[in-house]
Amino acid sequence: MSASYQTLILGAGLSGLTVAHKLRRQDPGHRLLLLDQAERPGGVIRSHRQAGFTAEIGPHGFLDNCQESRDVLAETGLDRECVTASLQEYVRYVYLHGRLRLIPQSPLKILFAPLIPWPAKLRVLAELRRPVLAGEPTVARWAEHRFGPALLPYLDAVYTGTYAGDFDRLSIDAVMPGVRALERQYGSVLRGLLARARQRPKESGEGESGKGKGLRLPAMTSFPEGMERLPARLAEQFQPGRDIRLKVRVEAVSSNAGGWQVETTAGTFSGRRLVIALPVNRCLQLLAPLSPAPPATSIPETWISTVVFGFRDEVRLPPGFGYLAPEVEGRFALGTLFSANMFAGRAPAGHTMFETLVGGRRHPERVALDDQTLTARAMADVREILGIKSLPVYTAVLRHQGGIPQLERGYGKLLAWREAFVAGHPGLAVCGFGWNGIGINDMIKQATRVAATLGSAARPDGGAAELKGVYF
Repeated sequence: MSASYQTLILGAGLSGLTVAHKLRRQDPGHRLLLLDQAERPGGVIRSHRQAGFTAEIGPHGFLDNCQESRDVLAETGLDRECVTASLQEYVRYVYLHGRLRLIPQSPLKILFAPLIPWPAKLRVLAELRRPVLAGEPTVARWAEHRFGPALLPYLDAVYTGTYAGDFDRLSIDAVMPGVRALERQYGSVLRGLLARARQRPKESGEGESGKGKGLRLPAMTSFPEGMERLPARLAEQFQPGRDIRLKVRVEAVSSNAGGWQVETTAGTFSGRRLVIALPVNRCLQLLAPLSPAPPATSIPETWISTVVFGFRDEVRLPPGFGYLAPEVEGRFALGTLFSANMFAGRAPAGHTMFETLVGGRRHPERVALDDQTLTARAMADVREILGIKSLPVYTAVLRHQGGIPQLERGYGKLLAWREAFVAGHPGLAVCGFGWNGIGINDMIKQATRVAATLGSAARPDGGAAELKGVYF
């Protein structure tokens, strides 16, 4: 079987679906084909619904501070379905020194909160005089150098929650490129943030009228049916068998005078343009035979499992999103999300629920435990922290379908290779899980840029290094 298209898209996860969605908006008659080896679109985004409980096997939501994501919601009508939980209103905790410590929601409150001793707070100000670290330091080394050791458990919690990673391995240049750019430009992160704050009213035209409005924190966004609704809605516009084909494995890609050729278990497909919208490691497998070869054949990945607990509502959870536990505490679980607090309808009437995360980069052996052991150990861990005495009425172990890419040392070289490779291969674009981040917003933003530049002489613009907020 052989068929030709304007654009072939490998991967029907969020990145591939977003590229296809944008191309069809630009040209409703655009001949495209999405190919994916899975039985359903959506990639690592999957929701679990059973006995009235809704949990996630993958991301639990995304922040509403990304314009590209807001555009996709509006274009698909999902803006009328989504549910939100504001970070301004819902507190978060870090479990440290044997108790839950509430993380305040504003810099001023954080300054006066009893999270670290006052000498350590004054050490943070010494960041103004610290030299810029050369090379590609880890998050932990960079943070200790700039701000001192007292903040390390809190940063550990941040990157545990985001990547299930080890901040002694994650590269600061990879996970916070905007912060590193600010540091290099101004010689200090704090000095750079102050300069950006002074520029912001001028750039937005607020002037004096912008004073006193306060800082608005973003909101976590999801859907009543769970996060799976997002890729499912995007996929609805593509006809199975014509625009999207599932359970098809790609075996090889090659370029020719007419564009690109893709060999699959369902035959050979040709397209003038090719978008590889796959996780980093799968993408590298396909591109490795081409020239120039990538500087690495893979990057580290890690897996987590989620243990879902449902209780009658006699069990009262603390207010807020949940808690994270840094490695120094020696807990079994990475943390727990208070799902029923975040979004209504996650548990049946008269019940509550939470989701406990286990495994990660430091403890992959825990993911391999059988369901009974995993549930028992997670319950013992949470019971001690939250003081729960009741038995759960519902439990489930959710094993995630894909690994979480770890942006560690050498990741920057891989991004540079990708940019050079795409520049040398007209009609090719590369995006997907782990390229330029792992979040929902990261993937939608990159896929939107890819769709906007396909067919032009320009390369997909990676954009300036983004200054991302740090949220627990």
